[in-house]
Order: sequence, then structure tokens, then C-alpha cells
Amino acid sequence: MKIRSIIIGACVLLSQGVLAQGQNNVVDEVIWVVGDEAILKSDVENARMEALQQGQRWEGDPYCVIPEQLAVQKLFLHQAAIDSVTVTDAEVFQDVDDDINNAIMNIGSREKLEEYMGKPISQIREQMYNSYKDRKVVSEVQRNLVKNVKVTPAQVRRYFKDLPEDSVPFIPTKVECQIITRNPKIPQEEIDRVKDELRSYTERVNNGTAQFSTLALLYSEDKESAKQGGELGFAGRGSFVPEFANVAFNLTEPKAVSKIVETEYGFHIIQLIEKKGDMVNCRHILRKPRVSTEALQQCINDLDSISAEIEKGLYTFDECVSVVSYDKDTRNNYGLLFDKNTGASKFEMKDLPTEVARAVAGLKVNEISKPFIMVNSSGKEVVAIVKLKSRINGHRATMADDYQALQDVVVEKLCEEKLDKWIREKQATTYIHINDDWKNCEFKYSGWIK
Repeated sequence: MKIRSIIIGACVLLSQGVLAQGQNNVVDEVIWVVGDEAILKSDVENARMEALQQGQRWEGDPYCVIPEQLAVQKLFLHQAAIDSVTVTDAEVFQDVDDDINNAIMNIGSREKLEEYMGKPISQIREQMYNSYKDRKVVSEVQRNLVKNVKVTPAQVRRYFKDLPEDSVPFIPTKVECQIITRNPKIPQEEIDRVKDELRSYTERVNNGTAQFSTLALLYSEDKESAKQGGELGFAGRGSFVPEFANVAFNLTEPKAVSKIVETEYGFHIIQLIEKKGDMVNCRHILRKPRVSTEALQQCINDLDSISAEIEKGLYTFDECVSVVSYDKDTRNNYGLLFDKNTGASKFEMKDLPTEVARAVAGLKVNEISKPFIMVNSSGKEVVAIVKLKSRINGHRATMADDYQALQDVVVEKLCEEKLDKWIREKQATTYIHINDDWKNCEFKYSGWIK
């Protein structure tokens, strides 16, 4: 269920001043009080600067919109304290690290971000923690408030009965695809070459001739973490594939380098940075064996033969999937591609892997593509064929064909209405004080000024 958040912009990336350090010279003052929580002028300035940097614009005066957003956040946080709503450190730091990584990508490097901020990444993370924790707590409170919102088919029909046609949701073209993949064979000599490289990196770290982070930056094929010297940030065991987690969480000495670890992504060495409770922060270097042109061509030939046998009626696509496909995510599901988060098997073309979308674009239902090379979810080159199982062309939603999409629209509307009503009721029972200079506003919720 999608819920459009009541809180927008006020608790986004670095909103407590991490990217708004230029506001340090603001003469601070308390401008609002909500319950026993104060909203400072600097809070508003920091949020405004952050939003400007992200290209956000407001419908109205930002010095009215932003304090109100912060005040609404305070109402939800107060409810969280009453209901004992909490989130784990692992959840919070995962969001923090994701956004720091994005910031590093945008600015160019970890060092440039630290130079721009005038502080190390560790300090930036700590500063971000509280605002990100508040954001997750607010989301949890909102989910609890609307968790029992349900609609009946009759309610959905009533909602759309008199709706103008151009207001009815447009459903983009969606397709269902089945896939068979083959992994090129990697000779043992190539695997040995990769392992020798990793052993040489370990030796250079251990004898002090190179830093692990420098080697990661230069040689790791995990491009995102390589930009940060291989650092992955604090994460729980479940954030890693089992083979990697087993080694990373068994490391005890900071700066010690692990044995070589093989995962679905390739071969790694790992260096522990720090452990904190049930989380670990470590660096790694990933190296992938090279795939030869000959090995790829052999896979193409194999899939050409399999496709020909299917077209002759010797086997069905479904039968071949379980026997010849290497795709671990789909081989037990007749090759059907699906969204791991929702379980949905119908995709808009833009949501398919690029290579799959290109292969499917010209197919008719039940046709099979020519073999093509793609990069799978583990970042490895594989060869694949796809079958177009179904296609539903773009159209205005109807009750008969798109009930779920229409139901989601109504549920979202009811959730917004429930949250809106809750905010207005909470205003009436909460102490609120606004400085006179900040009252001359057209607020979304009129109950701030009593």
C-alpha cells in the first residue's frame, strides 16, 4: 500500500544542517513550540537550504510551509513516544549510508564530500542519525494509524462511478516474461588468476606497502564501494549474502584481511573496520573472473539450439527452464520474472532490465527472442532468451481489468483523509505556541493558532 507522506521535505537528506553548514551564522531563536518540542529558526533555514539544493519548490511561502511540516512531524513523534514506537539502529544507518553514498556519487568522492563539509564521514553520519531516525519513526506511526484502512468493491465502484474519464488512472503497457539464462564457463586458470591477484593485495596490506582502501579504489569491481575505499558502511548480517556475512561477522581484528571469499558476485577479500552491536562496517575488494568471447558464443549457440527445439515442439519453454536455466530467482517458477518486493509478475517496460526490455519490445505473445547477452542481478555477464507470456496494452483503468490499481487509489485517498483528520484532532489536544512574527501564514491546518 502506498501512502503519500504528510511530511515532505522537512526531514530529508541532511536536513539538520549537514549540507547547510552555511547557516551557522544564523541568529537562532525558538519560533514554534509543539507540546514540549521547540522548532528553531535554524531548523527552518537548514531545511530550506537543503530543499533548494535538491531543486524543490513550495506552494506558498517556505517560511510558512516548512515550520508547519516540522510541526506536523512533532505531532507524530509525540504519538510515537506515547505508543513506544521504535526503530532499530540498523534500519536507520542503512538509510543514512545509502544517502551518504548518493552524496559521494554526486560530489565525486568521499574526500571531496569531507572537504565540502569540513568534517569526516563518521561525524556526518552521527549528525544525520537523529533526523533519519525521526523520519523512520514518523513513517512507522503513520503505518500504524492507517493499517486497518480497507475498502470494499462497492466503495471502489462508487468512487470511480462519476469520475471524469480523464481523471481515471492510466495503466501503462505491462508485460509478463519468462527467461532462460546460461552462464559462460570460466576456466580454472582464470579463477586462479583472480585469486592470485587478491592474495597479492592481501600481502601488500600485511607488509605495509599499500592501504586496503587504496587498493579497493584502484582495483575493486564493486564500483560503488570502491569510490569509498571499499567501505560498505554499518549493516546487519541480512544485508549481505550468507558467504560474505559469515566471514565479515567472524572478523575480530580491525585492519586484518580475511581469506578469499567466493559469492555469486565473484571473489572478495574483506577488512574489518568496526563492529557495533549486531552491525559491522567493513571494506572489501571484489574481483570477477573475465568471460571470454568464445565462452559467450558457446552459450549463444546452446540457447539457439534450445530455442529451435522449443519451436519444433520437442519441448515447451516451461520444461526447458527447470532443466537448462541457470537463473536462481526464476528457474523454480517456470522462468517467470517477478518483482522481489511485491511478487508482481507484470512489468512496465521501463521497469524491466534494459536488455530484456529491448529483446521483448518486438515480440508477439508466446514468441521467443534471439539469444542476447545481459548483466544479471549479481553483476555477471550471462546469455539469455526470453518468451513474451502476455502483454496488456496501455489503457484507462476499468473495474473488470484493473481492480487492484483502482483499489490502491481509493485506499491511498482514505489513508490521507485519516491522517489529515488525526492531525487536526491532535492539534486540538496539544500545546502549541507560535511567535507573532511567524503567524501571518495561510497554513494547511488551521488549528495551529488557537
